[in-house]
Amino acid sequence: MAHLHHHEHHSTICHQHHGQINEKSVTYLLISFVINMLLSVVEIIGGIIAGSVALIGDALHNTSDAFSILIAVIAFKIGHHKASKKYTYGFKRAEVIGGFVNLILLFISGLYLAFEGVERLIFPKPIEGLLIIVISVFALIIDLVTAKISHHGAHHNSNMKMVFVHNLADAFGSLGVILSGICVVLFNVYFIDGIIALFIAAYMIFQSVVSFKPIVNILMNAAPEHLDLNKIQQAIENIKGIKDVHHIHVWCISENDISLECHIKGTDLDLVDKVHDLLSDEFHITHANIQLENVSNCPECEL
Repeated sequence: MAHLHHHEHHSTICHQHHGQINEKSVTYLLISFVINMLLSVVEIIGGIIAGSVALIGDALHNTSDAFSILIAVIAFKIGHHKASKKYTYGFKRAEVIGGFVNLILLFISGLYLAFEGVERLIFPKPIEGLLIIVISVFALIIDLVTAKISHHGAHHNSNMKMVFVHNLADAFGSLGVILSGICVVLFNVYFIDGIIALFIAAYMIFQSVVSFKPIVNILMNAAPEHLDLNKIQQAIENIKGIKDVHHIHVWCISENDISLECHIKGTDLDLVDKVHDLLSDEFHITHANIQLENVSNCPECEL
């Protein structure tokens, strides 16, 4: 019985590529964190002067988003630590955990905003419309810039995606406050503030619910949804010289690293290389732990 672990060099190149993107993203995120904290201070001061609960609430929401950015930065830093004897897979999953924490923060923020929106519909409060418009236009510009920054890695990283969604929700929030200010200045209408808040809350809650399953699947070591284990098994069994394939497990170490382990029955050690090439070329699995067996019964499978 031979137990072989394959992890070819091109996989390392792939990891380095993602690492470069993440390191660049970390710098952008730190800039976003500082900008968002300064914006929150401006909004709180402006909200107090203008007597606007809406603007103060937006400032508090923006502060929570700033801390979500800080969580993302910490997760990235932890994720790039080298593997140790205790954490043999490394710390890449820290980014997924960071994304999960940000998801929870987004959901709670959405619930809070929904509560505020309902309250403002029932009890509209007068605000200084012109001052609100000026501050909110400034906030909108900042929100759009930080959303653009976090969008840099949002497509391939749940942590960055949650930060991007936070920032985009902030941009919608700033736009909503601007519309509220315009309604106050032109028509003395205050209830529109509550309606806009409910729309933003619905967006935040929807995004957190949609993103929940993919993140939890990684944390639960579930097989990636785009991979069919039956097709993988059939493809391996079609390799000449392999009599049987069993004990197949597929999971994600992080969002960009798929791992597989399996047992194959055969007598030729070259079969391991053939299986690895197949997994890499057809299924983009470059981290494979393949056990070659030449016995009739698998001790592990009988447990």
